[in-house]
This record gives sequence, structure tokens and C-alpha cells, in this order.
Amino acid sequence: MNFSPTDWQRSIYAKGFAGIRPATKIDFPKLEALAGAHINQQAFAYIAGGAGNESTVRANREAFEKCKIVPRMLCDVGVCDTQVDLFGQKLPSPFLLAPVGVLKMANPEADVAVARAAAACGVPYIFSNQASYPMEACAEVMGDSPRWFQLYWSKSNELVASFIHRAEQCGCSAIAVTLDTPLLGWRPRDLDLAYLPFLEGKGIAQYTSDPVFQKMMDEPDQLSVANSGVNIKTIRGLISIINNYPGKGFLKKLKSGRPISAVRKFVSTYTNPRTTWGDLKFLRAQTKLPIVLKGILHPDDARRALDAGMDGIYVSNHGGRQVDGSISSFEALPPIVDAVGGKVPVILDSGVRGGADAFKALALGAKAVCIGRPYVYGL
Repeated sequence: MNFSPTDWQRSIYAKGFAGIRPATKIDFPKLEALAGAHINQQAFAYIAGGAGNESTVRANREAFEKCKIVPRMLCDVGVCDTQVDLFGQKLPSPFLLAPVGVLKMANPEADVAVARAAAACGVPYIFSNQASYPMEACAEVMGDSPRWFQLYWSKSNELVASFIHRAEQCGCSAIAVTLDTPLLGWRPRDLDLAYLPFLEGKGIAQYTSDPVFQKMMDEPDQLSVANSGVNIKTIRGLISIINNYPGKGFLKKLKSGRPISAVRKFVSTYTNPRTTWGDLKFLRAQTKLPIVLKGILHPDDARRALDAGMDGIYVSNHGGRQVDGSISSFEALPPIVDAVGGKVPVILDSGVRGGADAFKALALGAKAVCIGRPYVYGL
């Protein structure tokens, strides 16, 4: 099914005649405020927050706002075709759903709910590496609808290869490799609350469902964990860890020790700060699927990606969550498009809020755009 914004607009007004308003807000600031009022403080801080003083989060929006559209008149718009072709797939619009982790913080159905909605609208969904449900569960509800997989480069190449193989088996049509998170960003909102969801076993479903990771859990790790004592908060955290671990039987999982082992192993291995350009050879050897590098902001890096045989460039600053004071994705786009020279598609995220932003990005050479926070708030 292909989603039609025009039909949806008409439907809203038609229902309004009967006194029925949309179930959620259309305006992004109102949607964000509504989400903030409905989810807990820790979850909202994690989703909405950015690195440092959040100057990059603001820069992403300011860059789009500074760029203005000059409308042209008397053009036949009786039939509007928003389709784009991406890696041989015809998509109904230039929008994709960006990978966002730990979605259970926003909705119990999390990634599965997003997958179901994406399939209903014909919008590609990029499965998050830090999902609340395994990629297989999302693929099951999507039918033949397009999906990609986002990959974080773990310290274990065997685990990386396993994730890629599973993505292939799930019908993913591309791999988006996130490069901008060799280390966790400095995010004051999370630090003020001393909250990282992964420590409660949230957002690690791709790992706990993976056979390679299950074997890794049997290996000793060198992770040192500070002993903060036992209190109500630590007990609640332990309960969360056990509940988020797959399988039935709370006491059985508790006695096994596997849930806690999973969190410890995840924390010690989920990113590899020593990854370099030379490692892309390993990645290229693992799959024939298109590989898109996510987090590119410099034209020289785009050129190196082409030299390494990559198939696409994903211009992104992680929604302002990794580097404070970074260039906005939109400002980085034109020189990257020039550097690529049409050899591979360029897509963009960070700050995209609607059709006007997509129009601006496409006018400057992007093939498609991805949205993240807006759909999360919609959950």
C-alpha cells in the first residue's frame, strides 16, 4: 500500500466535519511536547537530547530554515509523482524511516509497530542495530515491503558477519553502517539523570537473539562495573534486565545469570573505536547487498567511501547526538554531492521534519531523506 498525503489531508478535513480530529498532532513542536508529556523523563531525555549544549541539534534545523524555496507558478500539478529509485527499488516517496534504538521507551510494541506502519505506507524502514525487538520480528510483519539494516561495528567481526547474514535472510535490501559512534556521545540530559537504557537490558534485542553473541556471553570479559550498592533503583534495573531478556520464566532467567551476562558483554563489545577505512574490505567481503556509509560529513570521506567500493553515502550527524558544534547535515550535503558526482546515491538525515525539508535536500542533490524523532514521537 502506498500512502497518499493528499488523500490523508482530505480524510482529516472530512472527519473534522463530523467533529473527529487526528489522533495525534501534525505540527512537530506540538507532537514533541505531547510525547514529552506521555513518556517518562529518562526516555524523553534520551530521545530528544543531543551532545554537549545541543548546538548541533539546533544547527540542523537552522540550516533548513535559512534555505528558502522559490515557488514557480502555472505548472501542471494535476498528477504529482514523488517516486524515487533507490538501489533498483521504486519507492513511493523520497522518505525512509531512520534507525532509532530503544523504541520500547516510547511504545511497548516499539520496532514492530514502526515496521507495521512502514509497510502500510510503503515507506522503507531501516532496522536499528539497537532495537527492542529482533529484526526477524519486524520483517515478519512487513511482508515484501522494503527494509534496510543499520549496523554498528562491534569489536567482534564474527558478530558483524552474523548480523549481516541475518539481515540478508530477513530480506533487507541494503546495509547502512553507522560510522559516527566509535564512542558514546557526551549527552548532558542523560548524564544529569545518570541513565543509559542499555544497562537495563533495553535496546539489545539484536544481540540477545544472535547465536554468535550467545556464544560470546560464555567468554570472560574485562568489563569493570562500579559497585553502587543495592537499593530500589538497582532492583528495578535488575528486573528490567531480566524482563528484557528473551525467553519465559523470570526465576529461570534470574538463576541462569544470562540476562546480566548479556548486558555486560554488550557494553564491552558493542562499538569498536579502533575501526579504520581499511576495515571496509572485511565488510565488503561479507555481502553483495549495497553498503551505505552513515555519518559522512566531509567530501573527502565521501571520496574515500567510493574508493572502498561502497554503494551509497548517508549524510548524517546522528541527529546532533554525537558531536557538539558539528556542521549540520544540510550544510554538509552540497560539497558531498559534488564529490560523489552522481556515482552513488546520497541520502540525508538530521533535522528533517517534513516535505519542505525533503524538497530542499533533493534540490541540492540528495536522492532521499530519513526521519527519526518525528515518528518516534508519533509512537
